[in-house]
Amino acid sequence: MTLDALINSLKDIETITDPHQVAKLSQDYHTFSPVLVPKLAGKVGDIVVRPAHEQEVIQVAAICAAHRVPVTVRGAGTGNYGQCVPLHGGVILDTTKLQKILWVKPGVARVETGVKLAALDKKAREIGWEMRMEPSTYRTATIGGFVAGGSGGIGSVQYGLLGDRGNLLALRVVTLESEPRVIELRGDDVQKVNHAWGINGIITEVEVPLGPAYPWAEVIVTFDNFITAAQFGKALANADGMIKKLVTIFASPIPQYFHPLHSYIPQGTHPAFLILAETSLESLPGLVQQYGGKITYQKPAEEVGKGLNLAEFTWNHTTLHARNVDNSITYLQSIIPANQDLQLVADLYHYFGDEVMIHLEFIRVNGAVVPAALQLVRYSTEERLNEIIRYHEAKGVLIANPHTYIIEDGGRKVIDPEQLKFKEMVDPYGLMNPGKSKVLEFKAQKRS
Repeated sequence: MTLDALINSLKDIETITDPHQVAKLSQDYHTFSPVLVPKLAGKVGDIVVRPAHEQEVIQVAAICAAHRVPVTVRGAGTGNYGQCVPLHGGVILDTTKLQKILWVKPGVARVETGVKLAALDKKAREIGWEMRMEPSTYRTATIGGFVAGGSGGIGSVQYGLLGDRGNLLALRVVTLESEPRVIELRGDDVQKVNHAWGINGIITEVEVPLGPAYPWAEVIVTFDNFITAAQFGKALANADGMIKKLVTIFASPIPQYFHPLHSYIPQGTHPAFLILAETSLESLPGLVQQYGGKITYQKPAEEVGKGLNLAEFTWNHTTLHARNVDNSITYLQSIIPANQDLQLVADLYHYFGDEVMIHLEFIRVNGAVVPAALQLVRYSTEERLNEIIRYHEAKGVLIANPHTYIIEDGGRKVIDPEQLKFKEMVDPYGLMNPGKSKVLEFKAQKRS
């Protein structure tokens, strides 16, 4: 099918054909990885399509299936692994016009896929509830993009990861068949599409549970010793009576990249960034004193949202701030096994020194508090980066490799058989985000 014919068939739907705009909307933040940049260079779609409602999504799906046109779905493009970079051209299906908040009730909300997380959070707080978890990109990220490519974030210290049972209630997806269907997935069936990088149907609606909205305060605590800071973080994360949304620990010299916060973080110290319910603040000084820390910054709840927000220096925004100063810096994503925990963190800290600067985000995994890490790496060569990854893995660290666009080589390691089965049903021609899976590419080659 020619591009002109495709444009003509989509004449009632907003389309973008300007080469510069199409190229821009074919990218995400895979530029954090010096490994991915050359591999994904020049990978762009042929056209961007912006459906305004589900019926237009169905229309796009039918046309693309009929003419075997690849489809790459994107939200705001805030992902980091090239998930929404098209490897084989075709249609970029931009979901950002699907912005309706369908309803919000106590403890649950249903929205269209293009709703920004911050918008949903604001709406939910009107009735005393809020998002359970969100990435540091919550101001711009869409909920559909978060489901397709994300895994956790601010709030995961309390609620675990997005893939944990109960953190995602329902998904509505459009299939890429000759006659597209709309399928509602509920309960455990949502895992057929969750974190599948847009290969398993076009998400049009998402239903999520909400958490109680607390008045949140922001705090910085500094420590002279990094391991002591990490021990404090674990103790706070494990303090079940204290309500928290964020427990982040940075090894020096990471804070040098946080220019607006320099006055609160003495040079050479190792800070903890915290978001706590105001009702828990009274219990904090005793714990800080126990570990020899010092509270250097505190913002009350009524001022949160004005000026600086600590959340926007955490999770992968940490990498963003570092790269704004030194774009040779890249990062890793890992989970430290619970049976080794902070002793292994200490070993890694001393072994690599400033080559791998440790940034910990405490989260819950299977009910237990563990330190997830988004280490900043001073990049030299791909070979050295792979050596660093292998060293971590030999120690038992789970690396969710952000330097690959292949699902199996990243955090998933394997694709869930249920996802594969669902893929065969909803995308029989293999048109959705092709090239992002080894097993799917192998199957496609066998068919041809």
